Amino acid sequence: MNSTLFNKSSSLALLTVAVFASLACAASSDARPSATDDQLAIEGAPGAGAGPASSTAQTLVQTPAQAPTPASTASATPVSGAATKGQAGSTVTASSTTSRTAKDSAPKDPPITVPTIKGRTRKDSIALVAAVKAGLKNTDWPVKTAPQLPGAILPARRIVAYYGNPLSKRMGILGELPPDEMLARLDKEVAAWRRADPTHPVQPALHLIAVVAQGSPGRDGKYRLRMTDSLINTVYSWAQKKNALLFLDVQVGLSTVQEELPRLVSFLQRPNVMLGLDPEFSMKSGNKPGTKIGTMSASDVNYAINLLAGLVKQYNLPPKILVVHRFTRGMLTNSKGIKLDPRVQVVIDMDGWGQPWLKYDSYRSYVEAEPVQFTGFKLFYNNDTKKGDPLLTPPEVLMLNPKPLYIQYQ
Repeated sequence: MNSTLFNKSSSLALLTVAVFASLACAASSDARPSATDDQLAIEGAPGAGAGPASSTAQTLVQTPAQAPTPASTASATPVSGAATKGQAGSTVTASSTTSRTAKDSAPKDPPITVPTIKGRTRKDSIALVAAVKAGLKNTDWPVKTAPQLPGAILPARRIVAYYGNPLSKRMGILGELPPDEMLARLDKEVAAWRRADPTHPVQPALHLIAVVAQGSPGRDGKYRLRMTDSLINTVYSWAQKKNALLFLDVQVGLSTVQEELPRLVSFLQRPNVMLGLDPEFSMKSGNKPGTKIGTMSASDVNYAINLLAGLVKQYNLPPKILVVHRFTRGMLTNSKGIKLDPRVQVVIDMDGWGQPWLKYDSYRSYVEAEPVQFTGFKLFYNNDTKKGDPLLTPPEVLMLNPKPLYIQYQ
């Protein structure tokens, strides 16, 4: 497991062990009495803590973060380089290992200086440089689109969001801390991103999982649990305190995007409420969530775009934002078939966790390599640091090209 990018799945052998281990953990420490027979299976970081954060009568069962195929073994270009450390950063030159032939006399790429962070490895630096160079060479960036409409948030501002669900401390920072403490910590992250890139104002956001994939079928056999309107409105009120956006994230289980989104329209018609889709838990195969990585197609994304665009037109709203999570190639199929609409801004969010070099490789292979419109990058307070690596800093993430405009913390 030392070289596997964690958060969502990949190796079935590793996954089997992870599932049974987490179920045992959930049975011993995370199951709580409930007045109903509903069960909430929430993705998140094992070991991030447990305990109820709400009096809502539901049983919370923490599902495991699963292990996707590392981008470095899937499609990453081999690189070599040399690093010299200095106070200003490390200078690393990355080039294809196949290029050291008689063509050594050809012009070499200029060196790229990466920040010096205690705990970073040479492998991390090389992967970052490779990702930067790949993005710079990809002529499909920036994506050519119609001019942005008035009121559009991207690309003028960068969004920094806290992710999770207040019914679980193990799902993400949104539910891990009391609301006021959580919002104060978000303020600090927003300030850090402002310092790192003063040219981009920062828009805070809360990213709530509003439809949660389940480990059990539930009453309708859909393997998903919808959050109540009162819970959504509670988190919305937290966002209002900070003039923040609210994203509603959807894990459809054995349901569909087409079935789940209409119920959220009453919230999405608000100008400061946006949408997120998590293909990992879209189980078109019929498998139970958590046993296999799910998938969504361009048609699923296009349905969401059309629904949001219709709301923008009907209610005279500023453009909506749609975040689609991705950390493997199969999670989003036929990405070239996504039909962009100026009323909806689409973000493909690199959603994997692990060591820095794996995160860089995944961004390069699954986000930068298949341009849609804008990009995002997810940071995990617990899982990204579980092997002793410091959490990636804003200056490090901002070296990537294209620079992520949506930053999510779990």
